[in-house]
Amino acid sequence: MRILREGAATAVALVLGLFVLYTSAFGVLEALVQRSVFLALVIVLALLLYPLGAGKSWRPAGLLCDLVLGAIAVGTCARIAWQADAIMNSLPTAGPLEIAMAFALVLVILELSRRAIGLIFPLMVTVGLMYALFGNYVPGALGHRGFDIYFVTETLLLSDIGVWGALLGVAATIIAVFSLFGSFLLHSGGGAAFMDVALRVSGRSTGGAAKIATIASGLFGMVSGSAVGNVATTGTFTIPLMKRLGYPAALAGAVEAVASTGGQLAPPIMGAAAFIMAEIINVNYVTIAIAAILPALLFYVGVFATVHLTAREERLGQVPDDQIPSWASVLKPHRLAPIICAFAGLGYGIFNGNSIQTAAFFGIVGTLIGLGLGRLLQLRGADRDDQPPVTDLLRSALNDGARSLVVVGILLAGAQILVSMINLTGIGVTLSTMIIGDGASSVLVVGLIVGLICMIMGMGIPTTAAYVLVAATLAPALVKVGISALAAHMFVFYFATLSVITPPVCVAVFVAAGIAGVAWTAVARRAVALGAVTYVIPFLFLLYPGMLTPSSVLQYLEAALSGLVFVISFAHLFGGARITGNRWADCAAWLAVALLAIYPHVLGLVAGVVAIAALMWLSRRRWERAGAA
Repeated sequence: MRILREGAATAVALVLGLFVLYTSAFGVLEALVQRSVFLALVIVLALLLYPLGAGKSWRPAGLLCDLVLGAIAVGTCARIAWQADAIMNSLPTAGPLEIAMAFALVLVILELSRRAIGLIFPLMVTVGLMYALFGNYVPGALGHRGFDIYFVTETLLLSDIGVWGALLGVAATIIAVFSLFGSFLLHSGGGAAFMDVALRVSGRSTGGAAKIATIASGLFGMVSGSAVGNVATTGTFTIPLMKRLGYPAALAGAVEAVASTGGQLAPPIMGAAAFIMAEIINVNYVTIAIAAILPALLFYVGVFATVHLTAREERLGQVPDDQIPSWASVLKPHRLAPIICAFAGLGYGIFNGNSIQTAAFFGIVGTLIGLGLGRLLQLRGADRDDQPPVTDLLRSALNDGARSLVVVGILLAGAQILVSMINLTGIGVTLSTMIIGDGASSVLVVGLIVGLICMIMGMGIPTTAAYVLVAATLAPALVKVGISALAAHMFVFYFATLSVITPPVCVAVFVAAGIAGVAWTAVARRAVALGAVTYVIPFLFLLYPGMLTPSSVLQYLEAALSGLVFVISFAHLFGGARITGNRWADCAAWLAVALLAIYPHVLGLVAGVVAIAALMWLSRRRWERAGAA
């Protein structure tokens, strides 16, 4: 039975992958058709990958339940696709049949969310639905007039603002094809090339193993967009390597968790948030990607510097020479061809004015061309390493890429249900008004409140779903106090992302701790210290709006310099860099430099630059003297 189920899952995954490729190449179908077909395929695949009662004695009952749920969900999706024109061109009303179909579809989505990621997220969606139905019983400012089951059904099932709303639309088009793009790139040899580049660039430097984790996870994250997936992929290599070189297990796990989290902050995919953000605030994807570049660079500079200083102060080992590939090996044309051609294809599509999903399709085509060129170069050269057949590689890439859509598709369908209820009840506006009132309209105070709530609401759920939730409820509070929509959404996105390394529910830390073989609490303490700079970078969006919009070169350079001094001082603070030998005095000095850097005047910035240079020199001298002694 298990073999049969696996074969069926592979077949459905290939159909889903081909559907995504076809619609990205030749144009998406009508909105409700595209989204309902995509959701039907995702639900079937999810039922095969997350079977109810697998390995239990009651599995036959679970199989029957899965068959019933699958049949109802697929039937509902098929009916929506068939009646798409009627739904969009009229105002259909809900009857008993529609209520039953909506209930069954929501139940399937919530149950599959529970199987895939746990109970927290489906409970949040359930609370949203209950609030919409029974909000008239809630006292005070949070109450509303309430909506009956017929109106809620019409919103969820018989419109394009419920289950079939914009979030599912983004999942069924842009996110889907970019997931395939990342899968094709990694399967074509990009993953191994990224790791070897990281080894070559930083292997011999102080803290080399930790820097390898930082670089490799950043490169992986740029195409995978999943912090937990990054930890599970690169962590199986980097964490044991760090431990072999004498790194404490907790530090090894923390480095990997923090570096993998940063992958979600860097373009092009940003954990799929870039595409959703573009849809929500109605700007093009390129604007979001450009805005994310400088903050992501500051994040990695901060983490890289913190890792370097921690390794320097604790005198941790370097990577042995025999484990570092040569530049000749790293830069072999057949290894670089898929990566170069992939991003060339993506760039061609973007600058040619194609839709972003079509540009991603060109990126996939470029990957295949690069793979073919690489194989030809191997055949002509002396390097003829054993490689799997191209057909097997393509099938694996399509299969794995499609399977990665299951969690994203189910989560965004559930998130769309929650967001539609938030919009229906107006709770987002209510919360924003309450936050502004408590914060007395101060931008920084409102930012502190919003950031804290973002991390709490994001705990235990994937970044994409967390961002959607906080964007709907908390970003409006920042907009109301004068922050631009782009800065507000980037702010809440960063804090939603940080939930994966922030205790008590820090999923990336849990995975890293499992690989490192150490208590997750120890990893979490080191992760918060290593990633401390990330908790403050979002506030730079509020102080320096020019950081996200490089339309003014001077403002952009000022924001970049201020941010650089700030993250370097924080890296020294949390990396344990010593100046005087008195820990409290050293912390005060580094903190003073950080505050100077963000003081909103050019003199403060100049003073910060001079101070950080002087303190870094003093810290280096003290470390050298301590080593000589």
